Amino acid sequence: MTLALNQVSTIFLSVALLVLGSFLVKKASLLQRFCIPAPVVGGLLFAIVATVLKASGAAEISLDTSLQSLFMLTFFTTVGLGASFKLIKLGGKLLVIYWIACGFLALAQNVIGVSLASLFGIHPLIGMMAGAVSMEGGHGAATAFGQTVEDLGIPSALAIGIAAATFGLVAGGLVGGPTVKYLIAKHNLKPTEVEDTAKNVEEAAQPIVTNAFFTQVLLITFCMAVGTYLGGLFSTATGFVLPGYVGAMFVAVIVRNVVDKFKPDAIDMKSINLISDVTLGIFLSMALMSIKLWEVAALALPMLVIVFVQVVFIVLFGIFVLFRLLGKNYDAAVMVAGFTGHGLGATPNAMANMAAVTERFGPSRKAYLVVPIVGAFLIDVFAMPIIITTINLLK
Repeated sequence: MTLALNQVSTIFLSVALLVLGSFLVKKASLLQRFCIPAPVVGGLLFAIVATVLKASGAAEISLDTSLQSLFMLTFFTTVGLGASFKLIKLGGKLLVIYWIACGFLALAQNVIGVSLASLFGIHPLIGMMAGAVSMEGGHGAATAFGQTVEDLGIPSALAIGIAAATFGLVAGGLVGGPTVKYLIAKHNLKPTEVEDTAKNVEEAAQPIVTNAFFTQVLLITFCMAVGTYLGGLFSTATGFVLPGYVGAMFVAVIVRNVVDKFKPDAIDMKSINLISDVTLGIFLSMALMSIKLWEVAALALPMLVIVFVQVVFIVLFGIFVLFRLLGKNYDAAVMVAGFTGHGLGATPNAMANMAAVTERFGPSRKAYLVVPIVGAFLIDVFAMPIIITTINLLK
């Protein structure tokens, strides 16, 4: 029996799984500890159920995920609109060093993934999906580029990327704290800042106004339209694969900084972040629930080996290279915790790692300024071109 869901039913199911995932994350401390995203929980549960139904011969579920690309495109555009160059100036030299280190990590992760894939005799693009795409990129990039790689004729790329991103997310939460505790103990590090115990008075939350909200929608859809058009022209002219969401994201970066110069109050990040959260949740949920787990079983061992090597590399790089480049002090150690978190998983992982360290050993304002700025959007300035170039070299 085949159960076919139409476009509307698929959207409903993806939202229902997102809500279910949120509920389960709130109830399970382990999921909270490792910052596992709600759509990953809900989507993977459905994928497991669908796999069991197919394997038992009871039913096969067919989904209409045609709107997934629209949600994905919208999300990456909102990421671009959050990239204000004014924030870069606040981070100074440390931010630039940390940023360059993230770019090098993206390159190294792709080299590791592709090299080990060749060693195992599988397509190098499968190895890339367990490289920077899923490690630094997380579930969002794994989903987006996974579809791009599958369109090039590489089956299971999406499922491999999602699985690698999930393992990386857990690993990033596991190794970040112990790595930094080792650095603190070995070098006898102490925070240079004094904890400010005074409570900050929070400003009353401003409501989202309809007119202002539609201004953000106007900016987002403008960037989406121009970015996808220019991306299409670029691909046609050069033969270089450039996914539409990449073009939209970079157009959004330009638009954000032009608007900042002439009318800085035009962009309402509260509205942008709301749109970002909604579109990311739906597109991840839709992507994960449509994964065909039975297609990746044969690649489980190579993927686990690649992810394990990625974890070992980032820990060694953090201890012996990044820590020294950032000054060999307490702030550097805390930033290594963040680097390990989003280098293997996502920015929330980075923040969770740093929170665990600072709650025990003391504050680090520099780390809390640099890591979120780079991890949230600046990292894509290096990672996206590296990933896209790798795809085009190996397609």
